[in-house]
Amino acid sequence: MPISVPEFQQLFPYQLDEFQQQAIAALDANQSVVVSAPTGSGKTMVGEYAIYRALQNGQRVFYTTPLKALSNQKLRDFQYMFGDQAVGLLTGDLSVNRAAPILVMTTEIFRNILYGTLTDVVNTSLEGVTSVILDECHYMNDRQRGTVWEESIIYCPADIQLIALSATVANAQQLVDWMSWVHGPTQLIESDWRPVPLAYFFANAKGLFPLLNQQDTALNPRLKAQAKKHHGHRHQRRADSPDVIAVLQHLRGREMLPAIYFIFSRKGCDRTVESTTHLNLLNPDESAQMQAQMETFRQQHPDVGRPEQFAAIAHGIAAHHAGLLPQWKTWVEELFQAGLIKVVFATETLAAGINMPARTTVIASLSKRTDLGHRLLTASEVLQMAGRAGRRGMDNQGYVITVQTPFEGAKEAAYLATIGPDPLVSQFTPSYGMVLNLLQTRTLDESKRLIDKSFGQYIASVQLSPQKQAITDLQQELTLLRQKLGTIDEEALKRYQKLQQRLKEERRLLKILDQQAQETRTSELALLLDHIESGALLSLAQPKSRTLIASVFVATIPSPGHFPYLVCLSQDNHWSVISRSDVMHLDGQLDHSAKIQQLTVPSSLTKKGQSKQGDAISLQVAEQIPDSTWQPAPEVTHQQQQLQAVKSQMHQHPAHTSRQDHSKFLRWQRRVTTLERQLHDRETKFNRQFQHQWQAFIALVDILQKFRGLDDVNPTELGQITAAFRGENELWLGLAFKSQALNTLDPHILAAVCAALVVDNTRPDVWMKFHPSATVQQAIKPLRPLRRQLIQTQHRYEVPFPVCLDTELVGLVEQWALGLSWSDLCDATSLDAGDLVRILRRTVDLLSQIPYVPYLSQELQKNARRAQQLMNRFPISDTSLLPETAVEVVMSDEDLLPEEPVRESSP
Repeated sequence: MPISVPEFQQLFPYQLDEFQQQAIAALDANQSVVVSAPTGSGKTMVGEYAIYRALQNGQRVFYTTPLKALSNQKLRDFQYMFGDQAVGLLTGDLSVNRAAPILVMTTEIFRNILYGTLTDVVNTSLEGVTSVILDECHYMNDRQRGTVWEESIIYCPADIQLIALSATVANAQQLVDWMSWVHGPTQLIESDWRPVPLAYFFANAKGLFPLLNQQDTALNPRLKAQAKKHHGHRHQRRADSPDVIAVLQHLRGREMLPAIYFIFSRKGCDRTVESTTHLNLLNPDESAQMQAQMETFRQQHPDVGRPEQFAAIAHGIAAHHAGLLPQWKTWVEELFQAGLIKVVFATETLAAGINMPARTTVIASLSKRTDLGHRLLTASEVLQMAGRAGRRGMDNQGYVITVQTPFEGAKEAAYLATIGPDPLVSQFTPSYGMVLNLLQTRTLDESKRLIDKSFGQYIASVQLSPQKQAITDLQQELTLLRQKLGTIDEEALKRYQKLQQRLKEERRLLKILDQQAQETRTSELALLLDHIESGALLSLAQPKSRTLIASVFVATIPSPGHFPYLVCLSQDNHWSVISRSDVMHLDGQLDHSAKIQQLTVPSSLTKKGQSKQGDAISLQVAEQIPDSTWQPAPEVTHQQQQLQAVKSQMHQHPAHTSRQDHSKFLRWQRRVTTLERQLHDRETKFNRQFQHQWQAFIALVDILQKFRGLDDVNPTELGQITAAFRGENELWLGLAFKSQALNTLDPHILAAVCAALVVDNTRPDVWMKFHPSATVQQAIKPLRPLRRQLIQTQHRYEVPFPVCLDTELVGLVEQWALGLSWSDLCDATSLDAGDLVRILRRTVDLLSQIPYVPYLSQELQKNARRAQQLMNRFPISDTSLLPETAVEVVMSDEDLLPEEPVRESSP
């Protein structure tokens, strides 16, 4: 029996919201849900209902989060709500009561459980698990880690209910439709209502002003004039930018504290804390409480915290970013929740679900530097940070303040506040581990069906629908034309077309031969016509006719040219005036030339081309004119015969009777050729876009085959070693450990080499005292040719996975493994303490995987365990902030991607 809604309602001091009740109803109807609602609206309560229901029914629930810090916080929250023994934790750092009915974990751990690999942590069974809560599901948009959420949804068994808790996104319905397709019936629970409404303000040098108009739809008219004044004038914007002290004084004066002040740089956070330390935000009672808290913390963690940090804490001011120790950040979070810290200067990672609600959030800049350059914040990033404002049950109003900077002002702030959330996009990316884990249990076709279930593939099918329809239209038209052409004997038509081409060629040759004969004849006649006499018999060309007319030359008349015109009398008793070029042949002399002397040329004949009917006298002469004896040149006659033979062939050809339709048939054929070309181009582009992920999968298959990680599509020994690793480039790890170059290394040397394999320093300004020893350098040397070969092969296949072998930081790891104290290690480098912890933990992550990887030597696995023990000490392993339960340090196969890159974007 599910827990009733009234029973569940009694657990909370306020009435359940409508969207929460709708989500509970959907869960009770055995549907998965996507809850898309603003940050701070109470989405977590839906997950808590699933937990209560599971406990009541003796079932289990997995609660996944994107961050280890958030997982640790959820552990503490749930232990307070449900008791220590009911809740467990699995992150890369710790395993706490892993058999508990409520198991909190990072999403990477859940994905690895679904892969069913051989590592220790993954032995955690899905048996009895009725629901999986995917907190912060909008992390699907994360460029580095988003693929983990997609994989988790795709691989999760259909009988497990998925509860995806997401901030507001533009395409929540698409996410639901996709989950319904790949997992099972899923209902969208969407709400834009906030229990604590937000008011947007804008801070400049003149004060604090409402950002939006009364309808909250556009920029406040009072700020418009200022925005126009700033257009193109950075120096004016800089002059109008307020300092942090002024903003904090406004907040304190308007009772807007406590506040989270977002600054997109660790150094920026630290510098701001130092510049505001003199400003005491605590009253005497709060100061006394803070002093007691500080004494307790110093006793528990004597190596954590610097004097300047404690000085700021004493005044209610702190920083929170990835460069700080986890123990310090956890303490800051607790102090903030207790109301003893009034302002936290934080990077945006604090907006990612950590339970630190404030009355106000301040966004110091609307742009930030990224790996891809400087860019404006997205609407979703602004909404995520804004969502930290407004504490349910404590505040009637939450406040979001954006600040004038030299680069952005009120116009940009209003745009981001009103544009609405961004859509989810797929970050699904096949990896070597994915390829090998799938092929260990599935065929290539089965693997393709799984890859085709990605959210990216689903979105592509929607977005490429017009292109797909265009391809269908082309296919239909092509089919219709082919059906029409199917009734035609295309071979006969081709033969007839060849005859037409031959006829055209024969005519061309005849024309050439005719011209050549004419030139020869003209040359010969020129000499004869110079001495022509009356009575000469001529063969004259007729206009637009190839026949000749027999005539007799009578006299000449003047012409405008060099040669006179000739006046002739024809066989049909017609006078005509011609030029020399009209004479085709001289046939001799008329016998009755005396009669010609008696002829009188008509006086009207004065121009070329004129003609006149003869009279009775001229008829007597005309009747005496013999027929022309002219014959074409032999080669012309032969070509005329050739031409006639082709014409005869065409008349006898079967296609001759349909010759009137040939042009239509040819148009169809040309259209078919065009359609085939267009169809090929469109299908190629469509497949390139639609099959992008599968092509990436196949590229990894090809690389694995080249390195003998796959025999055809069956994982080899190297393939199974690679499949057991988790990292940014599992094949690189598999190749390194399969090489046997690391088998006999001492534990501290092995630790240093492992650091080189997984840690890539991208900061050029890092200073450190310790450099890798000669032994470490010698141990790494055999791996360099292997690395070069893998880089070249990946480049050939356009695979972007990093192949780390960075020795710059490994000296620090080596010294830590040799027992160097934490304070001495921090003094030996310019790296932030948080970065040091992350480097050392990633190294321990890799060391912890080695004992569970098949086919590796026992000596290597033994040395890895020993190295892990040497490395895994405070603050790398710290359970002091967790409740006193059975805690096992596992440092196992978890998310090897950093939650925040070591690289820093400083202004």
